[in-house]
Amino acid sequence: MNVNSNGYTYTFATVMVVLVAVLLSGASLGLKSKQESNVKQEKMQSILASVGVEVDRSEAQAAYDEVITQVLTIKGGAVVSEDRATGFDVDMATAIKSSNMDREVPLYVANKDGETFYIVPMRGKGLWGPVWGFVSLEADGNTVVGANFGHKSETPGLGAEITTPMFTDQFPGKKISEAGMFQSISVVKKGTSSGDYAVDGISGGTITSNGVNDMLADCLAPYAEYFKNI
Repeated sequence: MNVNSNGYTYTFATVMVVLVAVLLSGASLGLKSKQESNVKQEKMQSILASVGVEVDRSEAQAAYDEVITQVLTIKGGAVVSEDRATGFDVDMATAIKSSNMDREVPLYVANKDGETFYIVPMRGKGLWGPVWGFVSLEADGNTVVGANFGHKSETPGLGAEITTPMFTDQFPGKKISEAGMFQSISVVKKGTSSGDYAVDGISGGTITSNGVNDMLADCLAPYAEYFKNI
């Protein structure tokens, strides 16, 4: 074959494209189980962190199995499953597409130092992509113990600050109900929060702050009836 011909060039390019595609596909399949394991461990780390249990990723599974005593699946304020795997595997991105009372959502029950805590998963929308997190509550199902948040692509120094202690340290002690009625925690303009039901938003990150505000209201509401009953 004439190496200077167009046919050779096209054939060589085609072979290289196919070869690279095969190699990438093989690498992706080979790493898939490892990637899934990493995602699972990171999720466990976040769940534990909401109740103040900080562990390395390699320690996440053991700590999770020790601290998380139950994983309930809640729908319409009632428990529809107590299977740990079923609850853990709930895809919140899909769940939040349903109305509050029609969702099947997980509730993690933790025992730390002899005390019971409830951990609620969150999923919402920021400025550039999804935001998520976990909010933990005391045994009363009302008082916040801790919170942590994550994001896909919020702006560093602005909306991305939702992951920092400057934002999350405001949550402990806040409430999600008043006189037995659900009342979400509002994310308000920085410097204006007061009382048990509001935290300061991020300066320059208004849209992300609004996204977290909406996420809290939307994702806490499906649990309100359950907590009222207990």
